[in-house]
Amino acid sequence: MSEPPVSAEAAAVTRQSRLVTRFGLYIVGFAVLLAFGSFLIFAGLTPLLPTDDIVIGLFIANAVVILVLLALVAIEAWRLYAAWKAKVAGARLHARIVTLFSVVAALPAILMAIIGSVTLERSLNPAFMQDVRGFVGNTVEAARLFRESQCQSLLQESRLTAADLDRGKALYDADQTIFRDYFASRAKFLGFSAAAIMKTDGSVIEKVDTGAAEGVEIVKPEPSDFDDARKNEPLCLVLKEGRTFVALRPLPAFPDMFLYTARPVDPFTIEFARDANNLIALYSAFDSHRRNIQIAFATMYVAIAAIMLLSAVWLGLSFANRLVAPIRRLIAATDQVSSGNLYVQVPVHRSEGDLGHLGETFNKMTSELRLQQNRLIAASHTIDERRMFTEAVLSGVPAAIIGVNPQGVITVLNPAAEKLIAAEGQSEAHAIGRPIAAVMPEVEETLDVARTTPMRIVRSQISISRGGRDRMFNVAVTTGATGGDKERSYVVTLDDITDLVGAQRTAAWADVARRIAHEIKNPLTPIQLSAERLKRKYGKVIIEDRAVFDQCTDTIVRQVDDIKRMVDEFSSFARMPKARPEVDDLSECVRQVLFLMRVGHPDIAFEDALPEQALSARFDRRLLSQALTNVVKNATEGIAADENRDGKSPPRIRVTLAEAPEGWCDIRVVDNGKGFPKVDRSRLLEPYMTTRNEGTGLGLSIVAKILEDHGGGIELLDAPDGQGACVRLFFPRGLEQPASDIPPPDAAPAQGG
Repeated sequence: MSEPPVSAEAAAVTRQSRLVTRFGLYIVGFAVLLAFGSFLIFAGLTPLLPTDDIVIGLFIANAVVILVLLALVAIEAWRLYAAWKAKVAGARLHARIVTLFSVVAALPAILMAIIGSVTLERSLNPAFMQDVRGFVGNTVEAARLFRESQCQSLLQESRLTAADLDRGKALYDADQTIFRDYFASRAKFLGFSAAAIMKTDGSVIEKVDTGAAEGVEIVKPEPSDFDDARKNEPLCLVLKEGRTFVALRPLPAFPDMFLYTARPVDPFTIEFARDANNLIALYSAFDSHRRNIQIAFATMYVAIAAIMLLSAVWLGLSFANRLVAPIRRLIAATDQVSSGNLYVQVPVHRSEGDLGHLGETFNKMTSELRLQQNRLIAASHTIDERRMFTEAVLSGVPAAIIGVNPQGVITVLNPAAEKLIAAEGQSEAHAIGRPIAAVMPEVEETLDVARTTPMRIVRSQISISRGGRDRMFNVAVTTGATGGDKERSYVVTLDDITDLVGAQRTAAWADVARRIAHEIKNPLTPIQLSAERLKRKYGKVIIEDRAVFDQCTDTIVRQVDDIKRMVDEFSSFARMPKARPEVDDLSECVRQVLFLMRVGHPDIAFEDALPEQALSARFDRRLLSQALTNVVKNATEGIAADENRDGKSPPRIRVTLAEAPEGWCDIRVVDNGKGFPKVDRSRLLEPYMTTRNEGTGLGLSIVAKILEDHGGGIELLDAPDGQGACVRLFFPRGLEQPASDIPPPDAAPAQGG
């Protein structure tokens, strides 16, 4: 695969990076050679001697190289920091590699520095040298103590001699010659090299010869020395370069006179102290030289270690750059692929080896992915078109369609099925993923038949009750063609045929009513006229059992009237007048019906909840009043038929009127009577179905027909508080546009025929 084209800016950056890398390699090579040469010169392995000038020159050269290396490392570190801060791809990997190289280079250098410093310290300052230094210091201290002991001995003997001379004051006054001999013998016995009695001005009163080989000259003390002697200070005067000790002691018996004594110091003490001082000076000079050697070697080692460490760090940075550069390109390209760009290609350099081969493989992978993506997109477009077509077909189908997997779990619902499930108080999200036996147990039996039969389609009819509403459905279970017998999916179709069945029954009863009315109505009038004529003509003639005769004729007339009324109801049901809707106030229509009912049933409390303002709607006032009157009349009869009313709340009927969403009018009549039966409640809307002995069963059928002509329907519900019945009448307002085929919210399709 050919390398992708590289821009001029990228080529310039690459060329600049290569120049910087080449310059850094030259600097690193020169630095390593300079460090190695410095070590050879310091070790004395070259003809060049490590003089001060050469050492200073090497230090300066090494310092310059170190600064250059620091600059190179700082530049690379700044680039690394800028890449990390900008979150460039591979910045963290780059930082980890550089850190690893730095640690690998720094740890041996630090370890060798510690070992070298300890070794150099031990080699130039062995442990016994501390003992030698202590011994030399102790000899100096011993010489000092010996000199002080000689001084104290001279002072003590001078003090005793002064006391003896004080006691010989009488002899001095009697015979000075004898006193002088006594003084001389005493000085000679004590080993004084010189002895004399002098005044504070330095004049000598008596001087004796002690017989020393060399005469000792009497030296005049300072006035302060006489003051110290008066205070008995234990001080000796040192004369002749420390070779003679002189002591002054006061003579109380001789006014203003002092005993002057002198004794030579032991020459060994003087020479030993001088030799000890010279030895200490030599040791101090050695110690100072040792420190200079340590500093020189430490400086050289630090310079060499710094050069090696910085060289290793820069090489690590350079190697990390060469290693991370292709990885960074791959990461950047991978990020673009993850964002959806499959047209990205990474530059491939043959010098990168396996990483270059990895770039070639990446480019091949993106090409294959792009080809596969194009194929998948084309297939996805086809699938989306088919799916949208299927969804459009399913959304327009009025039948409820439910998809079920082989485990009996719901997977798909169309809008009609969602509405059917929502009527049970469940949402689509709640139904999908649940077993169909838990959501709609009525279809489980038909589904079991489909599982056990080889037939592709299984059909049945079921009745579904939701919220007190009974609906009749045609059920068709279609077996899918996926997998074996145990892995087949199913499509359940539920078609609501409640209205169709009701309409068929209503049409059949209407035809029966027309035929009955036609056959019965013809002989009713002659029968009634004949009975009335018999009563008029023979009523006066018959004397015996006149009451029976009158009762029989009245019964015939009354029963004929009842049969006429029944025939009229048949006729009314069979030929309902066509609705003529007009815009009118629905609230006023409801109020008039309630007024008549309150007058006719004063023992029942009628409550209403009507809008304060007029609620305009398009309806037939006469037919709707008839329907509402029929419903309220049924409520009063339901209260009267309640045999268990003793001890309960007083009879009450509540009528509410509201405008429901989507422009529907909602009328509810709630009573606290006996209520509707729990089963087969929808059958009450069929002709001639009633729960009362005296009823014809056409009232609710006529109400349903009136609401159907208005585009609405009727629902038979339970009272909200659980006691009594609730009849809901709904129809569209029809002010702006014709009524929609969609029933109002929270309602099932219109019931009744």
